[in-house]
Amino acid sequence: MTRRLLGIDVGGSFIKAGVVDVEAGRLVGELISAPTPQPSSPEAMMPTIAGLAAQLPEATGPVGLAFPAVVKSGKARTAANIDHSWIGADGAALIRRTLNRDALFLNDADAAGVAEMRLGAGRGVSGSVVMLTFGTGIGSALFVGGRLFPNTELGHMELNGMDSEKYASAHIKAMLGLDWPAWMDRVNVYLDRMQALLWPDLFILGGAISERFADFAPLLHCEAQVRPAQFGNQAGVLGAALAAAEAGG
Repeated sequence: MTRRLLGIDVGGSFIKAGVVDVEAGRLVGELISAPTPQPSSPEAMMPTIAGLAAQLPEATGPVGLAFPAVVKSGKARTAANIDHSWIGADGAALIRRTLNRDALFLNDADAAGVAEMRLGAGRGVSGSVVMLTFGTGIGSALFVGGRLFPNTELGHMELNGMDSEKYASAHIKAMLGLDWPAWMDRVNVYLDRMQALLWPDLFILGGAISERFADFAPLLHCEAQVRPAQFGNQAGVLGAALAAAEAGG
């Protein structure tokens, strides 16, 4: 019997959800989404998540919840691009109460990285890989030998006196009206710092911006290989469901 699990990816602007065939490693149908409530507190967010889940009744079993926070022992420990009332919240317990189903709660960039390493741009790469998601902020996921080192926060590394994501995220590109060359100048500075500190074999660039990779790839200057994320904006949902399945739910 095909296992179809629900993957949910919470972002600063939108919450996305989709049904994932975890055996085939693919999304079934289209992603659906809803605006992230403002304020984005746990109490405000659960009805939105319940509404999305109700639209995807074919998904059964455990739920994977990808979230923009460091997640330790099932609890959110940071809240850079989400309401600070999430700090200390047990995301899996909230989902269990809301949907009456078991759940796995994990960092959103880690979820995207799991999808890309299992099935996408990082598949078969045995060296060191840094997945970077460019959106409201910059998420990061670090893999060595295919194994995840969870909860890296490389988007918050200091760069030019500020968080890196305040300098080079896709949100900053849009907010400042930067063209591709101007934005790539900033991204290249960021990648140079990552290269100097980590010396990865491969960078995978994800988030919705990865769908425009052909527009900015010629402007990248990096010693490591750089690839676009194969799953783009779907990676968080796909990886969250895969991680939930691997957790044995």
